[in-house]
This record gives sequence, C-alpha cells and structure tokens, in this order.
Amino acid sequence: MTWSERTWSERTVEREGVRLSCRDWGGSGPPVVLLHGLAGHAGEWDALAPALSLRHRVVAVDQRGHGASERFPHEASRAAYVADVVAVSEQLDLDRPVLMGQSLGGHTAMLTAAAHPHLVRALVLIEAGPGGPNPNVQAEIGGWLDAWPTPFPSREAAVAFLGGGTVGEGWAAGLEERGGRWWPRFDRDVMVASLAENARRSFWDEWAKVTCPALAVLGQSGVIPPRESGAMLRRHPGTTAVSVPGTGHDVHLERPDVLRHLLLRFLDEVAA
Repeated sequence: MTWSERTWSERTVEREGVRLSCRDWGGSGPPVVLLHGLAGHAGEWDALAPALSLRHRVVAVDQRGHGASERFPHEASRAAYVADVVAVSEQLDLDRPVLMGQSLGGHTAMLTAAAHPHLVRALVLIEAGPGGPNPNVQAEIGGWLDAWPTPFPSREAAVAFLGGGTVGEGWAAGLEERGGRWWPRFDRDVMVASLAENARRSFWDEWAKVTCPALAVLGQSGVIPPRESGAMLRRHPGTTAVSVPGTGHDVHLERPDVLRHLLLRFLDEVAA
C-alpha cells in the first residue's frame, strides 16, 4: 500500500466528561500526535498524515470545542488542552509521542512538553511560539469569526471565503452540511475563551522548560516575528528553525509537500 492509499479510523478519548475525537492513521513506528490550530480540525492533516504513518503511529486530534469533539466543553483553558493531549497519549497507548501542532495547536504542544517532559519525545511547532501578552487577540479573533457569512450557501462559497486553493479547501473540510448550507463545527465563544490566557501573558517560562529536540517551521510571511524565533533559538539551542518560502500562517495547507519532506527528515533524526 502506498502512503496515498492509507485511511484512518475514528477513535474516541474521554477526559472528565469531555469527548475527544481522533483520526488514527495507524502505523507501528514511534508515535506522532497532530494538533490543529484554533477553529481548525483534525482533517487539516490529511495531506501529511498518510505519509508519516508509513514509519510512525499517527493520531490527529479534534481538540476540545472543535470538529467532532465536544463542542461546548466546560473549560477552555490552556491547562485543559494540555491535559487532553496527555489523556490521548495514555488512552491510545502512545509512548512518548512527537507532538506536532500548528498555531494554537503548536502552543498546546509546547505547553505539554514543558509540563510533562518525560512524556514527549520531540516537538514540532508550525507557526507557533511563546508569544507575548496580546490584550486585543480575543476581540480580533471574535471579530474575524463574526465576519464569516455563515451559514455558507455552498461548499464552493466557503472555500472562496476561507482563502481559496488548498487553504480554503483545508478550512472548508472542517464544515458540516445541514439543510443544504455549510456551518462551522465550533462555537464562536468557546474559540474566544480559548485565548484568554494568551491575551494576558507570554509563555517564555514554559519554553525554557522544554528539554526535547524541537523543530520550528515558519511561514515566510507568517505571524511569528524574527525577534521571537531568534529568541526561541537562543533560549533552546536544541531547536532548528526553517522558513518555508511563499507561505503564510497555514504552512501545512499551503505547502504540504515541502512540510512533508521537512517532517520526515526531522522524525528520522529524532528516531536515530
């Protein structure tokens, strides 16, 4: 079977009454857990997961409040997201996984590696970092989500609005069809609440606690400023940073071919 022919099975993890849906791509090598960004979904990794699963056990998670997981969790703190990753690893028998995340998913991966260094083999941050306090972030994200013309009249309209091309297709794949219209599979207020702590503080202390090898993948025109990525390298010499030309924040959707090459090389180095 070639990597493009591989399929996934749905697995469910429950922690403190919150149901988490996972796409289990199988594989028998060292495990990899994939974490999407805010307002995203596990299907964003469908262009990458099959190839990774040829040499790794790959699980993509619909994080709390997203996709097929619990839409209205009782808590949306950073600590809750981290505890979910630990629960997925334990309940699916993923021994010391590589945590790979984009945007807020990368932030969750970083915090998990900081809080549970013995549980994480390595870290891949795609357009993610310790950041800094951003008191406007919740209003900005709330305004962006309020601007979505939902329900979308068609999937094609959703693809066009959400960026077109592979980016729009990736985002639109997370929508659900009801009555001929296309709706988000998340609640706007839960998304805004998930950023409460990011609005108040930075996470450099947590980054300093990361001990495992790390790969930081940056979009050429992404949201991580050079001063932040430079500080990440200085404070954690075990980090490699790569900028992908012609990409923005959604590197995994814009250039999955380039990212696939980078990830397989990094995972081989970690395994060695």
